Amino acid sequence: MAKYVVFLLFVVSTLFFPVYVISIPQNETFRPRLELQKLNRVRAYLRRINKPGVKTIKSPDGDVLDCVQAHLQPAFDNPKLKGQKPLEPPERPNGSNLTDETVVSIQKWTETGESCPEGTIPIRRSTEADVLRAEKIGKFGRKANRFVKRDSTGSGHEHAVAFANGDQFYGAKASLNVWTPQVSDAYEFSLSQIWLISGSFGNDLNTIEAGWQANPALYGDQYPRFFTYWTTDAYQATGCYNLLCSGFVQTNRKIAIGAAISPRSTYNGRQFDISITVWKASFLFLLSFTSNYS
Repeated sequence: MAKYVVFLLFVVSTLFFPVYVISIPQNETFRPRLELQKLNRVRAYLRRINKPGVKTIKSPDGDVLDCVQAHLQPAFDNPKLKGQKPLEPPERPNGSNLTDETVVSIQKWTETGESCPEGTIPIRRSTEADVLRAEKIGKFGRKANRFVKRDSTGSGHEHAVAFANGDQFYGAKASLNVWTPQVSDAYEFSLSQIWLISGSFGNDLNTIEAGWQANPALYGDQYPRFFTYWTTDAYQATGCYNLLCSGFVQTNRKIAIGAAISPRSTYNGRQFDISITVWKASFLFLLSFTSNYS
């Protein structure tokens, strides 16, 4: 049985990746052909990751949600899953009384009163602007490849961590207070997450991550958004945020991974938190998401 460590991680990052301002010498000219080629590559990439929907929902915050048939979501681009359909969710852990009906309107897009039909899931549509903010197309939706460790010394992060070590874990749960932190730079981010890891903090690091984040570089705004992430090789060649690659299989049609969370906590006012549970069932890891407003 794989050994897992459970982390509850609160992060404020400094520079996510460097931004360069390039000045063109007077004897050189702007090259529209190269820019057009780049834009064409971006559009081809978007055609691949933005799956066709049976319905489109425009969120008040500017997001566009596509209701995609569950068996056409990005996870099924994996050759091993090609042509298959999502499995029925297994039973939840003992003592859990969660059901899909527990999920209420906790994201901005649901304020429209619109919903995705049965058999589909809502997926936030990526835009040209989203991809162009990335260092390069291949880096869109992925964390920077860097040495990973628990503390914040010299890593470009400031964070607090609560963690548990043990021989075997079959699941974990965390309740995360949701805020709207103001990051001062377009390439900074702030997040609160639960982080399950297996392996060492070397090249064999496996993670399952979920929580909320304010990440202008990824989303183009500072709204706190529900997110997921995974990797099997310490963020080197595998993994991505949300449903931007083949990884997580979503079954719930009422939550959009990557969409803004609403309401949020206020200082000396009402508090809003989300609860995330991850547990192992047979050969799968399952993730559920609920909320509480007090």
